[in-house]
Amino acid sequence: MQWFRRSLLAGFFVTVPLIVSVVALVWLFQLVDGFMGPYLVERLGREVPGLGLLATVAGLLVIGAVATNVLGRRLVERTERTLMRVPVFKTIYAPVKQLILAFSPDNEYGFKRVVIIDDAERGFVLGFLTKEFDLDRGEGVERVMAIYVPTNHLYLGDVRIYPSRLASFPNISVQEGIRIFLTGGMAVADLVRAKDQDRDETQE
Repeated sequence: MQWFRRSLLAGFFVTVPLIVSVVALVWLFQLVDGFMGPYLVERLGREVPGLGLLATVAGLLVIGAVATNVLGRRLVERTERTLMRVPVFKTIYAPVKQLILAFSPDNEYGFKRVVIIDDAERGFVLGFLTKEFDLDRGEGVERVMAIYVPTNHLYLGDVRIYPSRLASFPNISVQEGIRIFLTGGMAVADLVRAKDQDRDETQE
């Protein structure tokens, strides 16, 4: 019975993520192709499977190219400010955008680095460095860090403020850190090397 249960659970956890990933990819392809396909069929006069997806990707590339130049960025910002005045749109759009931007390595407000905090009460805390700033509580200025610690995969979490001296930086990239949280810690390497901030600044 133990072998049966162990094998059944192992098969479940191997098969389910694979099936979910395949189904999600097929659904996304059908959704995008179904949206752009009829328009392209009308223009070309015949159906070309997958052309809707390619057209959507090309459209995203064009939008991205426009949004990265000065005039395009101003247009996007002005459009966002206008749409953010709509209560329902603001409630949905703002959190989703912040979440997506958090994973962008080019965004200054995204996750900077993976950090390990030596918390006297909680033990070692793994999280993402989002901001480092100075805190003045009337006893002198102290350098602190804002650490985002996911509590439900990546979409929900706590923002904790720790003194910078308690932080160490492991040899884990942001993408690897995301994978660690998504797998419940199973993606952690057998050996993790970490350096504290003082040593990093000295070496730099």
